[in-house]
Amino acid sequence: MNINQYKDIVQKTLEDYFKECKEKSEYEKTIWDAMSYTVLLPGKKLRAVFCLETARALCGKWEQALAAACAIEMLHAQSLIHDDLPCMDNDDLRRGKPSNHKVFGEAIAVLAGDALISFGAQTILDKTPAYVGNEALLKVLRLYLKSAGAFGIVAGQCADMEAEKKSGQIDSMHLKYIHAYKTAALFECAILSGAFLAGANEYEINLMKELSMNFGLAFQIYDDILDVISTTDELGKTAGKDEKEGKATYVTLFGLQKAKEKFNELISNCYDILKKAEIESGVYDCILNKMRERVK
Repeated sequence: MNINQYKDIVQKTLEDYFKECKEKSEYEKTIWDAMSYTVLLPGKKLRAVFCLETARALCGKWEQALAAACAIEMLHAQSLIHDDLPCMDNDDLRRGKPSNHKVFGEAIAVLAGDALISFGAQTILDKTPAYVGNEALLKVLRLYLKSAGAFGIVAGQCADMEAEKKSGQIDSMHLKYIHAYKTAALFECAILSGAFLAGANEYEINLMKELSMNFGLAFQIYDDILDVISTTDELGKTAGKDEKEGKATYVTLFGLQKAKEKFNELISNCYDILKKAEIESGVYDCILNKMRERVK
């Protein structure tokens, strides 16, 4: 399987999930429209791809991880919907399209985000194949719920908002905390869910946890760099917004060159961890190489 094949499978599966629910809806149809709007926007589906590819790399098959991969995409979409709200990061664009609240209004956008969290958990329980053991299923569900709340992306968003109160004048530990919880937490959820559903042993789980943290931090620094060097059309969201609003990023704290150096160090760590885990993956290689090429 390659990246595009995984993306197509996830997109089609998500479309089917939402179609099934919309057909049963009555007075609440608007909420399903709002939920599916952001989830189904064209995008990399990177977290879902990592979930599926990790499962395949560790046990030779990915199908048992499809429901979890789709749920993680729902959770990611939820974070984007709420992140774009005027009371949060206040962005009108997401993946080149109007943000959820610009289409459906702020109240429905809030509800859509809330509903996606629970729908993701429901999807893991309802759609994961029956042959997956309860122990693995509970590990995935616990990790998903942890990632969704105050021990995950909510903690990261809160720390980010606290940084804004200080006009971005924070230390490197505060910034690392934001990156670890706002960004890396979802990559950890994706990669470890794939590992749990592959029946990985403790050694493999620890390596996948290390991989997810290194990649998650690299991805956030990558995003910070692109905010400086890319256009709005290239990003699909407002470019230069972080600097304009005085937000703390790796670039604003350490400069563009140091940010690139740290990014490359973390990507190298990812390669080392994959080698240690004896994982050969064209999908991982393709993603890591593409990111490196883009920030040269």
